[in-house]
Amino acid sequence: MEFSANQIAALANGVVEGDGEVKINTFAKIEEGHPGAISFLANPKYQHYIYTTKSSAVLVSKSFVPEHPIEATLIRVDDPYATVAHLLKMVQQLVTPVHKGVEQPCFIADGVEIPEDAYIGAFAYIGRGVKLGKGVQIFPQTYLGDGASVGDGTILYSGVKVYHGCHIGNRCIIHSGAVIGADGFGFAPTESGYEKIPQIGNVVIEDDVEIGANTAIDRAMMGSTKISRGVKLDNLIQIAHNCQVGEHTAMASQAGIAGSTKIGKNCLIGGQVGLAGHITMGDGAQIAAQSGTQKSIEPGARLFGSPAMDLKAYGRQAVNIKNLPDLYDKVRKLEKMLNDMKN
Repeated sequence: MEFSANQIAALANGVVEGDGEVKINTFAKIEEGHPGAISFLANPKYQHYIYTTKSSAVLVSKSFVPEHPIEATLIRVDDPYATVAHLLKMVQQLVTPVHKGVEQPCFIADGVEIPEDAYIGAFAYIGRGVKLGKGVQIFPQTYLGDGASVGDGTILYSGVKVYHGCHIGNRCIIHSGAVIGADGFGFAPTESGYEKIPQIGNVVIEDDVEIGANTAIDRAMMGSTKISRGVKLDNLIQIAHNCQVGEHTAMASQAGIAGSTKIGKNCLIGGQVGLAGHITMGDGAQIAAQSGTQKSIEPGARLFGSPAMDLKAYGRQAVNIKNLPDLYDKVRKLEKMLNDMKN
């Protein structure tokens, strides 16, 4: 496929600066640009590459002011990052093959209705009472337990396991190896060891959620573990039983959320963050990578560290820790001076 800069600008509601007829046939990072490619500039630390990039066109913000001459054609848009995401999605839709029909061998329980436009890959298992929405894509070796449901347009990639009674909304994407609805980690200590507490709830995933590879979301002991609309979860995340994750919250890889914790809307959780159980994280709060907390987090807070603290306070603390060796030397010198004065 090939487009001109003018055509791309029309798709992105942008303004062309330079040769509007230059031809674009691929994407490239700005530092790896080459003729025929389009790149984007969203992070200021990459700005110096725009003066040397070999890309034919670059998406930039409408407020960008160049400091030196630029060879590439510029396409000015409101948000370069969002624009390149939109363009990539369009290309993906054009080049990705559409799967339909039921491949064999697979197991589909009696009474399960398969929509005409659905895809069921080989070696998939569809249990009793499963409900499938229009246009679902169930890739090979996927398991859907009895009574599970999958909404319209949802994609379950190879090897996804959805336990019994769990519900997945419309237009969700769940990547390979994800496990939805395994038992929560519930055990009662007794004199003879640990007695397993039955986990009789389920998992409810609302619309437009994306879940990364090998992420696990445990079923509730009672009621539902809930992942709200628009949530984005990275690979290798653990969400324990009875947790609730609010709308449009994003969570990076290796985060771990303990049982019954409630996370608000529009939160950002960095990689390897740990949240203790039975706490709350207020709407719009952010917690940086490798941080951990056992206390609830106020709405809009920005935290870092373990135990997590206000980001500005952590920054001041980090500077003080860096200066500790010099401070130690100064204290030793002052002690010596005081001792000399006494003597």
